[in-house]
Amino acid sequence: MSTDTSAAPFAATFESLRQFECPDWFRDAKLGIWSHWGAQSVPMYGDWYARNMYIEGHDQYRHHLRMYGHPSKVGYKDIVERWKAENFDPEGLMDLYVAAGAKYFVGQATHHDNFFNYDSRIHRWNSVRMGPKKDITRLWKDAADARGLPFGLTEHHGAAFSWSNVNKGADKLGPYAGIPYDGNDEAYEEFYLPNREHYDPDSGGKLDIANWYTGNKRWHQHWLEVVKEIIDLYQPELLYSDGPVPFGENNGYDIGLQAISYLYNASAARNGGVNQAVYNQKDRRQEIYSVGVMDIERSQEPDIKPEPWQTDTSVGDWFYNVRDDYKTAGHVVELLVDIVSKNGNLLLNIPQRPDGTLDDECTHILTSMGRWIDVCGEGIYGTRPFRVSGEGGSAVRIEGFREDAVEWTSTDLRFTRRGDTLYAFQLRWPEDGRTVIHSLRPEDRARSVRLLGGGQVPFERAGGVLVAQLPKRRPVDEVNCLAIEFDHLA
Repeated sequence: MSTDTSAAPFAATFESLRQFECPDWFRDAKLGIWSHWGAQSVPMYGDWYARNMYIEGHDQYRHHLRMYGHPSKVGYKDIVERWKAENFDPEGLMDLYVAAGAKYFVGQATHHDNFFNYDSRIHRWNSVRMGPKKDITRLWKDAADARGLPFGLTEHHGAAFSWSNVNKGADKLGPYAGIPYDGNDEAYEEFYLPNREHYDPDSGGKLDIANWYTGNKRWHQHWLEVVKEIIDLYQPELLYSDGPVPFGENNGYDIGLQAISYLYNASAARNGGVNQAVYNQKDRRQEIYSVGVMDIERSQEPDIKPEPWQTDTSVGDWFYNVRDDYKTAGHVVELLVDIVSKNGNLLLNIPQRPDGTLDDECTHILTSMGRWIDVCGEGIYGTRPFRVSGEGGSAVRIEGFREDAVEWTSTDLRFTRRGDTLYAFQLRWPEDGRTVIHSLRPEDRARSVRLLGGGQVPFERAGGVLVAQLPKRRPVDEVNCLAIEFDHLA
């Protein structure tokens, strides 16, 4: 069944799509939970397994060789059949995510591995015909819909054609030297893809990022067909592409813009002519990202951005990894506060084991986040940026995919606002028991100051400085928040 877009408000052009207005649900939500989950979780050995298992000498290659066998005999096609998701409980997980503070949920429709997590009519290598024998995406959507959460999907399919080229190789050394990997078997070409045009036997498996998106026109059309199928089947309110708008400047943006307009027109058809969907992509140029909401993977913005944006990250690796060192709940909360103060949202992945469950550490992170949200969520949801994002000398590191925890001090504050209420998040509890805010104007007349979870606190004003006296006991172990009521806050 295809979507009726006969009364389509958006054409597949930049001029038309730049009329996009971010829906309020996304601006208000602030925190989403992501299930970056699929067959690559089976080995429990991290992200990009379906690629790296075909790179001789890579640690995932060695793991695969010693755990399952050589990729000429046991390939990724065999891994997907081992994915059973036998203990997958989407209802219970969604309850946990809601309790942790999620206001939208995002599942993964397809990763670079060319295995689909839904009941595709286009591609038989999917989770209904193989592996789990379940429509993972439908189960997620039903659970999200039942709890009133906007439902989104990520597609990483655009890069699959060039990303998976290493399955066309063979070992150069050792007992299997010269024996082709199973990606060379024409019987499995639909899965492993006819992508030899991207294979370089002398590359050492290094991915050419310049060819993240192939120039293969047949693949472009196939990708568009897949994305339209996802939209028709699941009506996502958020669609995320893992990269810039496909297929880039060298190949023209026509295919990508067709997909975006199809998403928005389908949403408008369901919502009285008004688009309520969001498209995420990773090009930081305003002339490109203005067609939707820019996504920044494992990084942030240095200050307030006029347009809403999103950080996507994970508490650990993208796919479950037994070697992981997880972020703490406090680190996640600090990221959330800093991002929201700058007009952003946080989309947080919680890695799932292949059976569909979470480990105790991830569950603890979520329950700890929920305790913090119960106290401080008032300063997060439905807020907008203040005049400045914050004050103090510490800042997150804006460098590639670095997400190191920051050594915050009690002078580091982040601000949000709702109407005439200013929320001041103090990144560290002060030893002297005071919160000192320097970012006010003399005409900002404060009426009261309330510590979220701790009640009213005494304060003094002098010019643009406000000093609040805090109680001895802090309401939460992580970032605490003051709600300052003003007669009028311009």
